Amino acid sequence: MDMLSALHHMLNIPEEVDKGFNPATHTYVRDAKAMASTPADVKEYPKSYVFIIDMPGLKSGDIKVQVEEDNVLVISGERKRVEEEKEGAKYVMMERRVGKFMRKFVLPENANRDAISAVCQDGVLTVTVDKLPPPEPKKKPKTIEVKIA
Repeated sequence: MDMLSALHHMLNIPEEVDKGFNPATHTYVRDAKAMASTPADVKEYPKSYVFIIDMPGLKSGDIKVQVEEDNVLVISGERKRVEEEKEGAKYVMMERRVGKFMRKFVLPENANRDAISAVCQDGVLTVTVDKLPPPEPKKKPKTIEVKIA
C-alpha cells in the first residue's frame, strides 16, 4: 500500500475522489490530508487554552493563525522544498514533509477571540487563547418587606 492509499484509508476517502475533476472536492481532500498530517497538542489551563503544533522548517511569515466567524481557530502554513541546483546532485531518498499544514479547532464559548497570541520557536508553534472571565453569579431576588401604613 503506497502512502497516498494509506492516507485515503486512514481518512476513509475513496481514492477515486482525489482523481475527480471537481475543484471543491479536490480542495476538501487536500485540506483533509493536511489536517490528518498535522498533529497537535491542546492543553487547558485555568485562564487559557494552548495549542501546540510542530511546524518544522517554517518561518513565522509562513504561518497563518485566524479565527473564523463561527469561532473556529484555523492554523495553516506551507513548507516548500528548497531545491539546490548542483550539477550531478539527485535525491536518493526524500522523507521530509513538504506541503500544506493545517488544523482547525472549534473554540469553546468561553474563549476570548480578542486575546489570542501566537509564538513560533524552534519549529514549534504555540497559540494561546485566553479564557473569558466566568459570568457573575446571578443575585438572588431581594425580597422587600411590605409594611402596613
